[in-house]
Amino acid sequence: MAKSNKRLSTEEIIALDEKYGAHNYHPLPVVIAKAKGVKVWDPEGREYFDCLSAYSAVNQGHRHPRIVKAMTDQAKRCTLTSRAFHNDMMGRFLQRLCEYTGYEMALPMNTGAEAVETAMKMARRWGVEKKGIENGRQEIIVAEENFHGRTISIISYSTDPDARINYGPYTPGFKVVKYNSPEAIEAAITPNTCAVLLEPIQGEAGVFVPADGYLRAVREICTRHNVLFIADEIQTGFCRTGRKFAVDHEDVRPDAMTLGKALGGGLFPVSAVVAEHDVMGVFTPGSHGSTFGGNPLAAAVGMAALDVLDDEKLADNARKMGEYFRREIAKVKCPKMVQVRGKGLLNAVVFEKGFEAWDVCLALRDAGVLAKQTHGNIIRFAPPLVITRGEMADALKRITRVFKAIK
Repeated sequence: MAKSNKRLSTEEIIALDEKYGAHNYHPLPVVIAKAKGVKVWDPEGREYFDCLSAYSAVNQGHRHPRIVKAMTDQAKRCTLTSRAFHNDMMGRFLQRLCEYTGYEMALPMNTGAEAVETAMKMARRWGVEKKGIENGRQEIIVAEENFHGRTISIISYSTDPDARINYGPYTPGFKVVKYNSPEAIEAAITPNTCAVLLEPIQGEAGVFVPADGYLRAVREICTRHNVLFIADEIQTGFCRTGRKFAVDHEDVRPDAMTLGKALGGGLFPVSAVVAEHDVMGVFTPGSHGSTFGGNPLAAAVGMAALDVLDDEKLADNARKMGEYFRREIAKVKCPKMVQVRGKGLLNAVVFEKGFEAWDVCLALRDAGVLAKQTHGNIIRFAPPLVITRGEMADALKRITRVFKAIK
């Protein structure tokens, strides 16, 4: 029997993962054994800058002391009640979340994919009960290259072959259109359209930032056709892009937002959907739920996570550090690099088509920087929002050295 307290090497830990774990991920060959702030360490004590932040789930930095304290204090008192009873934390958390986002109601879940599923159910039910669509004929418009999770319904409208292969039959009721094209959305709308679901910036697609005015145009189209505009802010939200939410860059207010990742402060899975009463009010007892959704431990963590975002002005820091990162990377002379793009501290470096960025990620690891490629030729850089100017300068020196060595 394996002993959980036995010290294992990086190679031994990876071997255990490979032997006993399903091979549904292809992680970089590095093991994180300790983390604090913007840095992580492997079992051998090697130090790295975390430039992925668990796909933006660690905006407040690893093991932020205020969030850790909120979690441990609550864990000593009450952790789970289910929704069969009220608990003394969920209502306070939902009030705080509604005040933070400016919406009237919130429905708490656990993971981002659960939040998206919740929003889709809400939109379909709204379509029948508020818009008069015949049940079973509701349509939701989504974008190419989207990433909203990995449930059966969500991968049914994915355009990533790896996400879809051999998982049929697929869930009907979705129309996939070109991203960054208001005209494509306008053309796809029918009397049965109940919602448009979009990422304000497509993260998994390689931090693809749409043209200025795209989100405003989507908002206008949805309003004109009486269609819900749902923004998936799971990766882009909570100050990651230099504003509270990515839609704020265009002063757009969606009808609903899906939230997650950094809402849990890097400690606990916490997600939610926020909307106005006339939209979320379609839910009735028994029509949706989650045993763990809104549990008191998640509520305590979520409130502390929001407080840190506000009190430490992390949106401002993300904006400043993101501008600094893009400006410095753009100066690097690298023959294979074609673009650096992003907003705030959600950024990507794009290399020429056909270039395999995996080896660059390995070189970055060896230089003490952890980042991950997507779509083969793109590397995302998204460190925790607590990163200081000095830490960013140090990370940039290491990244620059690796990029300059690319032939």
